[in-house]
Amino acid sequence: MGRSVLARSEPPGASARLGPVDLVAEALAGVIQRPGRSVLTMLGTVLGIGAFVAVLGLTATAAGQIGRQFDLTKATTVTVTDHPAQDGLAPGARPPTSFPADADARAGAIDGVSSAGVWWRVAADGLRISSSPTADGTAGQGLSVFAATPGAVAAIGPTLASGVTLDRYVEQARLPVVLLSEAAAGRLGVTRLDAQPAVFIDGLPYTVVGVYRDVQRLPDTLLGLIIPSTTALDRFGNPGLGDEQAAHLLAATRTGAAPVVAAQLAVALRPDAAERLTVTPPPDPHSLRDHVTSDLTGLFLALAAICLVVGAVGIANTTLVAVLERTEEIGLRRSLGARTHHIAAQFLTESTALGTLGGLIGTGLGVLVVVAVAAVREWTAVLQPLATLPAPLIGSLVGLLAGLYPAVRAARTDPLQALRSG
Repeated sequence: MGRSVLARSEPPGASARLGPVDLVAEALAGVIQRPGRSVLTMLGTVLGIGAFVAVLGLTATAAGQIGRQFDLTKATTVTVTDHPAQDGLAPGARPPTSFPADADARAGAIDGVSSAGVWWRVAADGLRISSSPTADGTAGQGLSVFAATPGAVAAIGPTLASGVTLDRYVEQARLPVVLLSEAAAGRLGVTRLDAQPAVFIDGLPYTVVGVYRDVQRLPDTLLGLIIPSTTALDRFGNPGLGDEQAAHLLAATRTGAAPVVAAQLAVALRPDAAERLTVTPPPDPHSLRDHVTSDLTGLFLALAAICLVVGAVGIANTTLVAVLERTEEIGLRRSLGARTHHIAAQFLTESTALGTLGGLIGTGLGVLVVVAVAAVREWTAVLQPLATLPAPLIGSLVGLLAGLYPAVRAARTDPLQALRSG
């Protein structure tokens, strides 16, 4: 039985007192005298508060990485898709696209546009691509042919391994030249450009002027060939009407300018028929981050709440068992002058102390988890003070609520029965 500050001598007629300092001392004594039980009692609160802090910290950290790891290229890319009017004209009588002839210049004149141009996939079905006019085209299977204006090539941003890119001269002169990806060059056996090698598309030769190893935009071209748009119109006709073969305008913008550019492109290109063009701006990274954050937070906070409930039940159960085991102590304290609210306050303080200790330990463990995960992933750890600092208080609240019933049960213990049972 723990010591009792209520056993001190009191002057006749004085009422029993239990000051705050004595109350805390009694509660800590009760916790320390049973270390094993106290640790097991705090475990649920430690797990609950630790999960609470770790969840909020990891979701905030992950949300920060979404903004940092968000593909900057996508954030600076605007696409315009052509939807030509179904006017009943024969394919040969239709304009090639709804884009004006000077689409590259019009789009490029918009403030914030770095480069822009028109491109489309050429006759996706049935093209025979080979390294000689007599080959069966087996080597070129799976490769695609893209038509592009010089502005589109610049917006695609190929990284040249050798040679040169398609420029305004080859576009205006309608030259049969081609820009190969490294994958296409490897399949077609093009290893060097000093001999001006040629590849054949449907039996017609195209001089290889350059080979690129990577692109900033339009990754489909990494397994393809790019020819001038004028050459494609001469040899293959107008772009198709389906989504796969429709003409598109690709605009590369400066960082942060994409939304403003997207709002202006359709009118700048076709002020007379802007409805024929569908503008697709880049996704908003803030919306994506908020969506992911809300989903993760909602899921893991539910798990943290379950841990807290388990912790509260553990504290309540252990405190109630302690009340039953300490019936003789309760009777003795009552006989020495302790009142019912003194007994209730003592057990309530013990349970609150256990909850507070569990909250402190859980908060520390949660912070360590966030920092460890961030270090392993090479992220920047983000801990919200409004979520981390009150966490120990949540543990205190859990302990306080869990100890209410056992404290009331202890306060209602009859001292005479308690002493007889001892």
